[in-house]
Amino acid sequence: MQPRLEASTLGQAVVVLGLLVLCIALAGWQVEPLQWRAPGSVRAWAAAAVALLWAGFTGLVVLQRRLSGVARVAPATETAADWWVVHASQTGHAEALAELSAQALRDSGQSVRVTDLGRLDIEQLAQARRVLFIASTTGEGDAPDTALAFVRRAMQSPAALGALQYGVLALGDREYQAYCAFGHALDAWLRHSHAHPLFDLIEVDNGDPGALRAWQQHLGQLGGNTGIPDWSPPAYRPWRLLERRHLNPGSPGGPVYAVSLRPDDATDLDWEAGDIAEVGPRHAAADVDAWLLASGLDGDQPVRSGETGMRLRDALAASRLPATRPPGAPGDAQAIVDALQALPHREYSIASTTGEGALVLLIRQVRHDDGRLGSGSGWLTHHAPPGARIDLRIRRNSAFHAPSDDRPLVLVGNGTGLAGLRALLKTRSERGHHRNWLLFGERTRAHDLHFGEELAAWSAAGEIEHLDLVFSRDPGALKYVQDALRQQAPRLVRWVAEGASIHVCGSLEGMAPGVDAALREALGDAGVDALVEAGRYRRDIY
Repeated sequence: MQPRLEASTLGQAVVVLGLLVLCIALAGWQVEPLQWRAPGSVRAWAAAAVALLWAGFTGLVVLQRRLSGVARVAPATETAADWWVVHASQTGHAEALAELSAQALRDSGQSVRVTDLGRLDIEQLAQARRVLFIASTTGEGDAPDTALAFVRRAMQSPAALGALQYGVLALGDREYQAYCAFGHALDAWLRHSHAHPLFDLIEVDNGDPGALRAWQQHLGQLGGNTGIPDWSPPAYRPWRLLERRHLNPGSPGGPVYAVSLRPDDATDLDWEAGDIAEVGPRHAAADVDAWLLASGLDGDQPVRSGETGMRLRDALAASRLPATRPPGAPGDAQAIVDALQALPHREYSIASTTGEGALVLLIRQVRHDDGRLGSGSGWLTHHAPPGARIDLRIRRNSAFHAPSDDRPLVLVGNGTGLAGLRALLKTRSERGHHRNWLLFGERTRAHDLHFGEELAAWSAAGEIEHLDLVFSRDPGALKYVQDALRQQAPRLVRWVAEGASIHVCGSLEGMAPGVDAALREALGDAGVDALVEAGRYRRDIY
């Protein structure tokens, strides 16, 4: 690319030319003829010194400008960052969320570049690896003013973006007919350009904090840091631990538990299949007691968190434990509580329907390299005693709700992803919609067929029309659900032609992209994209 002539350089040339013209004009006013007189050696050396000083100063200024120009241009041409976070903002909200998202990834040790969508071009996107888009909608479904240049330059036809992975956060307001329209248009263009979505588009209705927490959950998973503090803490409701059952003793995989909860207020038994439970985790009581002992503080001291009175130990249990206070050092329990940061929430797909009278979660116990249990799974599957209060909020996830009609439904998942699929099957059964096809994968049939008796009963009663089970550690040619999907491609094509929707629930790594690839092999890219745009291909992946 040829360097452009800067406006300042052009201006300087005009000034020099103007001075030259002025000198020639003034020379005409000279009364006597011009005469040359030798200046003498002293004046000549002085003039030479001044000229050298001027040349040196000018050279330094030019060099400084060139170097500062390189520093300014480098970030704009940098494509080696782990992530790009791209915003299309009308009022500044999308840009602010982009900065928060970028900081969350940086805190996870990722390199991030933040930029305005209007500054991007196809060549830059083609070189990027992973891009997160935060897109507002303005007017009647229009792109923000700052993004119009990109729309004109790039979005008039599909591009070649087959190596790009991306996610879209679409900002909008349901009071407008064209809700989140530009975010959806951007997502559709990326899909048609063969880019690969890391997760399904997330809609944010007028700053909905639940949707933003879902976005933040993905940031934590993608950056490998699920401990990112919540931007807006959930307004938890009190629930109680009724029961937990270890479902897979002897499994080569991690322990899986069915955890049953009931609210203190019966009116909180209100959700639809596909919705998400946001749980506020807590530390084990022994860990809090150890911190209190090392700090020399009384855990039963009364303190306040916001408007709520509680004991110091209870405030500590739900928060990041601060550095231990040196024994004997002055300390104010309330001051400690005021500085606490709440533990980030954990999200789980709900496995039950309200008609069952309890909220059931399917949780795989997570254990860190140092042997510690994960904060969410450890609390629910091990630390919380029966009857313990569980802080929980239900987040509506309408994108994964069951179809309201009796169309065929293809359900695909693995591991604890069976939770969301089980709730959908239960809802379909309650509605009398029996054209259901479940493809489920786990490690071993003997140990990891969660809800196996129930699935067999539904299959025998015709409430599941087809049941394909795949176990990766058992003998056999088929190892994963995507293998079963490829084997059943003719049936898949037929069901889709009959109006079927496809719901996928489970692992973001491995399963979700494998299933997507199998669907595209059977239905073609255009066929899968058409399902997405029609709302007939939906995913709850993590």
